[in-house]
Amino acid sequence: MQITMIGAGYVGLTTGTCLADMGHSVRCHDIDAARIVRLEQFDLPLYEPGLEEAMRLAVDAGRLSFSSRLRESVAKADAVFIAVGTPTGPDGGIDLSHMLSAARQIAPHLKRGALVVIKSTVVVGTARRVREVIARERGAFDIRVASNPEFLREGSAMRDFMEPDRIVLGADDARSRNILRAIYRPFEKAGVPMVITTTGNAELIKYSANAFLALKIGFINDVADLCEKTGGDIRDVTRGIGLDPRIGESFLSPGPGFGGSCFPKDTRAFAATGREFGAPQKLVETLIARNDQRKSALARRILKDGRLQPGSTVAVLGLAFKANTDDVREAAALTIIPALQEAGLRVVAHDPKAMQNARRHMPDLSWADCPYKACKGASAVVILTEWDEYRQLSLSRLARVLSGDVLFDYRNLFEPRAVTRLGLRYFSLGRAAAAVRQKAGVSPIDVWERRVAAPGHA
Repeated sequence: MQITMIGAGYVGLTTGTCLADMGHSVRCHDIDAARIVRLEQFDLPLYEPGLEEAMRLAVDAGRLSFSSRLRESVAKADAVFIAVGTPTGPDGGIDLSHMLSAARQIAPHLKRGALVVIKSTVVVGTARRVREVIARERGAFDIRVASNPEFLREGSAMRDFMEPDRIVLGADDARSRNILRAIYRPFEKAGVPMVITTTGNAELIKYSANAFLALKIGFINDVADLCEKTGGDIRDVTRGIGLDPRIGESFLSPGPGFGGSCFPKDTRAFAATGREFGAPQKLVETLIARNDQRKSALARRILKDGRLQPGSTVAVLGLAFKANTDDVREAAALTIIPALQEAGLRVVAHDPKAMQNARRHMPDLSWADCPYKACKGASAVVILTEWDEYRQLSLSRLARVLSGDVLFDYRNLFEPRAVTRLGLRYFSLGRAAAAVRQKAGVSPIDVWERRVAAPGHA
């Protein structure tokens, strides 16, 4: 089938490449001509394991191409997927301007009977709005619009697409359903569950799924706090509840709060939709506030328990919001590092993939090209991202290069005894830590709290 992908970003590139791998002829279109030139040279604007290799194979096979010329991209397509950005609006809902603009631009060039498929994450009712926009531009309701939400996790998107646990096909007429099923026929034949429903239901499924997963993260972070207060061990607790098939083991790892391009934006949009329709999503609204509070609370923990003095150096390992991605959007590092700096601490940071993106947000930060260099001479180490590179750190070498003796492991990468036997104090999540003896004098948390309380502080 001839397929065009409007938007050559994370979702568009991954989806287009995988559809080409399935045997379809795919053209990825983007209005940014410079991006298209880079893609033709396999210079990707993002890091996703396995994507570049799959792109090369698809291009070599003649099934994947790139273009910034809209008419050429769209005119012969049987299905046109829209995978453009839907950023957060001022009220917490999403800004559909890019989506509706794409619909208007492609409308004159679509062949009669083509199917427009919304791949971006959008609020309920968007497919109907896109259908109306296209009809106005064409002067006729001769183009159908479907919803096919993506469930791709950054860092494992290729596997998520090619080994899906379900595929959601939202269509309001038989022809659209048939085209969608034809696109995904190999998966249907393989027995992958197909949820065939209306466009509105498909849009609600996507937001409900992400909101529920985010709720699991928020819940287990609160449980981790309770474990610390009661002397419990979050590892045993999560195993005990995760083995219940009604709960499951996924998304039950405590951490510094969720970030990235999906959960923060989608939970806000879900809550905004609830308010709009008079069905408030109180659990999700509380979750949003708690997630922001957690990042600040973990910064306070470093300042309180680290025995640090203004001017001390802190090494931060991990800037991406999770491992196997270079995405720093709403990452914990973007809250925690500025809090440390405001308290008068010097921060040296490292991340295997995300340092270039992080520099745009924190240009005055000191950087190191390896974790041991970041830790050299530091009074404390803070791990914020669960990179395998950090799991494999030599703790004895880490202890030697530090000038201080404290490790804050906000991803629970290490066994406490393996750290403490080297003379390091170890703070993780949901596991008891030794009491910290307070030093006299002005501490970084005193400095930070004074600045936060000062008039005019943003």
